[in-house]
Amino acid sequence: MKIALFLITLLFSAVVWSHPHSFIAMKTTFIGDSQHLTGMKMEWTMDEITSADLLYDAGNAGPDDVAWKKLAAKVMANVLGQHYFTELWSGKSRVKFLNLPQAYQLSRQGNQAVLTFTLLLGEPQPLQARTYRMQTFDPSYFVDMTYKNPQTIMLDEAVKAHCTVDLHTPQPDDALRQYALSLDKADAPPESLDLGQQFAQTVTLTCH
Repeated sequence: MKIALFLITLLFSAVVWSHPHSFIAMKTTFIGDSQHLTGMKMEWTMDEITSADLLYDAGNAGPDDVAWKKLAAKVMANVLGQHYFTELWSGKSRVKFLNLPQAYQLSRQGNQAVLTFTLLLGEPQPLQARTYRMQTFDPSYFVDMTYKNPQTIMLDEAVKAHCTVDLHTPQPDDALRQYALSLDKADAPPESLDLGQQFAQTVTLTCH
């Protein structure tokens, strides 16, 4: 199955038996100029089991060591291959992203690996009279990508002057939850189910 399997093979190789197999806690800051939304700064903190192989490969390397830079480049290349696992919509139109992030870094936070990057829009988008919807998810739901609370979604000063933000967490029915829990690490749900999107949170940026 093509969708997001790199997350299992590259990052999430620890033995786990439930579905989803790995967990990412996200933080996002919407950034812009006086008139436009220009992108998002993202921070993805991986759970300790997920982080184990990356931290082992990094060893005792310091924050600026080449080992971290090589690992960051490898991880970021795969994230880019899946379009940042992120969709941003303005009405019925999907907003395109630049093919390369402005900046990215992989670091250690205790026993967890943290990926930070700045995702820029292909073209700046107006900050007036627009509503944007954003979801970040692994379609196969091998990886649970979640905002722990609304405070993990922030606006820089330019965006805050025009917009407010809201976080909606879906409540899939019990049958879908039980199906997801029934999958072990060897199982892959059918692509047509788009399991991850059914569990995906929606961030709504409303600009006046």
